[in-house]
Amino acid sequence: MQDRFTFAPKIHSNAIDRIGVFDSGVGGLTVLQEIYRQLPQESVLYFGDTARVPYGTRTATEILQFTRQTLDWMVAQQVKMAIMACNTSSALALETVRAEYDLPILGVILPGARTAARYGRRIGVIATPATVNSNAYLHAIREANPQAEVWQVACPEFVPIVENNRIAEPQTLAIAKEYLQPLLDRSIDTLVYGCTHYPHLEPVFRQFVPPNVQFVNPAVAVVAAAAKELQVLGIQNHGRSLPTEFFVSGEPAQFTHIAAQWLPTMPDVRQIALSNVAVSEPLDIG
Repeated sequence: MQDRFTFAPKIHSNAIDRIGVFDSGVGGLTVLQEIYRQLPQESVLYFGDTARVPYGTRTATEILQFTRQTLDWMVAQQVKMAIMACNTSSALALETVRAEYDLPILGVILPGARTAARYGRRIGVIATPATVNSNAYLHAIREANPQAEVWQVACPEFVPIVENNRIAEPQTLAIAKEYLQPLLDRSIDTLVYGCTHYPHLEPVFRQFVPPNVQFVNPAVAVVAAAAKELQVLGIQNHGRSLPTEFFVSGEPAQFTHIAAQWLPTMPDVRQIALSNVAVSEPLDIG
């Protein structure tokens, strides 16, 4: 396997270099949709770790291992930037891997938190248990706006609902109401999707969340941040984009079936087994 800390010369020009986007499953498609909208000239390599979804109940050690495996593979594919389209990984692994890899890596939490801090003063965050336990959104929002009041709710059932295409089931509405009611009782004015899967549930939320509540989708903010980073580094694509390449660690058919409803064309999804990839020991950078 290619050494994590040394990189072979790129064989592609910037015209076809890709942005790597990865998530535990279909949640990262919300980031991909924003790339299509904000950066239509860019090409994308998408990976969903569907064999190991959900990440939100995993340990920090597991999340870091999975993130390194994904980044090792993406570096081998010569991506020019990686977007960690997973709040759990962003909370538990982003700072570590940024010190280990020689390419720009963006997470969704800081851009989303800054957006929420601009919009509201009474902010609710719904996220996976791991993200809530990290308090990453709480700290990031309060850093951006010390006067903001922030409440968090862990929603472990949401990712399986999305991954198993159960959004339209009546029970999903009941589960959503149970999770969000404590936040509504606090009279929140802003609701942050602390997991990239959750925007897929917005039609459910809008059935009972008051219209004055502002929804914050961190996917919008992270892609805007990516656009600025590409420009600063001078690695934006000025030509035509290539079709998105999709890879998953689990069964491609399930991902394809679910993803097709949110994508402009039917995705061609291939399977890779990152669990079989050896992960090198982190470099001691003193």
